[in-house]
Amino acid sequence: MTTLFNRVYYTLKPFIPRRVSLAARRWWAARQRSSHSAVWPIDERAGAAPPGWPGWPGGKRFALVLTHDVEGPKGLERCERLMELEARHGFRSSFNFVPEEDYRVSDALRHKLDQAGFEVGVHGLGHDGKLYFSKPGFPAKAARIRHYLDLWNAAGFRSPLMQHNLAWLHQLGAEYDSSTFDTDPFEPEPDGVATIFPFWVPGPGAGGFVELPYTLVQDYTLFGVLREPGIDVWKRKLDWIAARGGMALLNTHPDYMSFNGAPAWDEAPASQYEDFLKYVRDRYGDSVWPALPRDVARFYTAALPPGARNSRRKICMVTHSNYAGDNRVRRYAETLVRRGDQVDVISISTNGATPGEDEINGVRVFRIQRRVHDERGMWTYALRLLRFLIAASRFLSRRHRDVRYDLIHVHNIPDFMAFAAWYPKWTGVKVILDIHDIVPELFANKFKSRAGALYFRFLTLIEKASAAFADHVIIANHLWFDKLTARSAPPEKCSVFLNHVDSAIFHRRTRTRTDSRFILLFHGTFQWHQGLEIAIQALARVREKAPNVELHLYGGGGGASAIDDLSRLAASLGLNGAVKFCGSVPLHEIPQIIANSDLGIVPKRADSFGNEACSTKIMEFMSQGVPVVVSRTKIDTYYHNDQNVRFFTSGDSQAMAEAILDVIENPALRASLIDAGLKYVEQNSWDQKKNEYLALVDSLTTETFS
Repeated sequence: MTTLFNRVYYTLKPFIPRRVSLAARRWWAARQRSSHSAVWPIDERAGAAPPGWPGWPGGKRFALVLTHDVEGPKGLERCERLMELEARHGFRSSFNFVPEEDYRVSDALRHKLDQAGFEVGVHGLGHDGKLYFSKPGFPAKAARIRHYLDLWNAAGFRSPLMQHNLAWLHQLGAEYDSSTFDTDPFEPEPDGVATIFPFWVPGPGAGGFVELPYTLVQDYTLFGVLREPGIDVWKRKLDWIAARGGMALLNTHPDYMSFNGAPAWDEAPASQYEDFLKYVRDRYGDSVWPALPRDVARFYTAALPPGARNSRRKICMVTHSNYAGDNRVRRYAETLVRRGDQVDVISISTNGATPGEDEINGVRVFRIQRRVHDERGMWTYALRLLRFLIAASRFLSRRHRDVRYDLIHVHNIPDFMAFAAWYPKWTGVKVILDIHDIVPELFANKFKSRAGALYFRFLTLIEKASAAFADHVIIANHLWFDKLTARSAPPEKCSVFLNHVDSAIFHRRTRTRTDSRFILLFHGTFQWHQGLEIAIQALARVREKAPNVELHLYGGGGGASAIDDLSRLAASLGLNGAVKFCGSVPLHEIPQIIANSDLGIVPKRADSFGNEACSTKIMEFMSQGVPVVVSRTKIDTYYHNDQNVRFFTSGDSQAMAEAILDVIENPALRASLIDAGLKYVEQNSWDQKKNEYLALVDSLTTETFS
């Protein structure tokens, strides 16, 4: 992605005197250095080793990779002096040449580098900053770069001026790229990848390349722009990288190294670079792996099979929900983080929590707005959703300017939340719309309106517009897939991801409760279609035969009076505390709560919405070895049968009571339901399906060229 600012900058750059350009960079850098002091030169987040990291060869403490970008004739003339300096201290490096600049690298120099154990890389085509200006024009440039990679027998590539568009670079066929950095707010494209380790950039099919971010500030930035008198910044960062076992990759420029006499106005003494090499050797000796970039890339691909390689996509999710308690959103986000991606989530805060920033299992969560579940009408609810849309759009646009996301994954409801991603979409970023609930039917159910009402038709139009805006639509079950693709989106643009159980959260827990109560459990929202009134009525019948049975309700929502209405119903039936409202709890506590229950209940009404809304709770109960009583709806009979759940007629409290008593009084039935449920979860867990989602993310973040 080339921003409008950078297009203007690189277009005007040839006409701006270098002294003027440097003065402007110094002025800007002084301000950036102050405002980014928390993440430069060290961003603590970048020090975390990626998932499955195997360590360096031979048990070395860290890797040192030395690279040089040769920008012009002056730099070309100094290459041999720089080679000799490094060789004296026992180091080898990579020299990246610009093949179509105002100099030509000779075959003799490339041969000399190769024979001396150095490496040659390709540094763009011309040093003009226009490599990524045009997607239609990029394949022709890529073909020319491939020509030089083959001609020079080069393994790696680096973009001039540290521009980076990793989604396009699979066109080059290079083994590695080194155009990114862990943190560097002084570059025209200042978005860092926040890691000091190599990572994998998947390409089409089984292809891809290794990305090697530079992790030590460039020499021109350090001495020319920031005007540092010495190498203390290098030494401090190197020590930090060594302590974390990362990769210290330094990029310097012979163009700006003075080997004789007083340096020119834009140069620094080569002795400073030499002092750095001495510091590395004296302080770390044999504990460092001094490697060429191609060695690191080949080690990475040999040590990590394709399925184990960490990527570093930058993904933002937008959800009008409490992220901490939203199992579906968390499943996606934490799956991405576990393979090494950076994930931000823009969400709301509930239950009195203060808006702010938090980190949950590696996911950065921005709670930008508080929500109170007291909507009494559709227009109140709609206005609150619009308010969140505006806030999320503003926040996402600001973050994208700094982070440059690779993908935006938006979760309904509402469908129009997809438009919060308008700015990233405008810059070329792909957008997923994830339909958790089918909105027209949900709102018709929630606010008791007819399917043919104006409000319903308006929501259907929004659904169509939102699906058209998104690049891909995820739908929560196959019945809704049929409905959505019939009225709002082409089938080839859509896929189905059920509310699979994530074993990272819902792994089997041990039951710790030992009392004689028999606990029925429901966890979720208290909306009308969930049928909790039916469950309470059924409980009153069950307790006539089994007085030790209790109903525990976890969650909330469903309108301002939902809990009051349910409490009054329980009191009117003389349940006397047998119905317990336990409030909302963090998602990670739910599995143990389930494990300590005796029977899960899913009493949904088989209305227009509930009949097709797939319940996450069923598989969550199954994952903990708890049998489930489920109302017979169209969606649940689509995915389940009488072997793994005990069905009852939806809306019939007598039938529900009979189903509950059947499970209580029949140990053999309970055992068979538990066994079948555990097998069902094993076959349909997120572990079995997550690779489909990761493949979708990779396909959307890898540009195709026709």
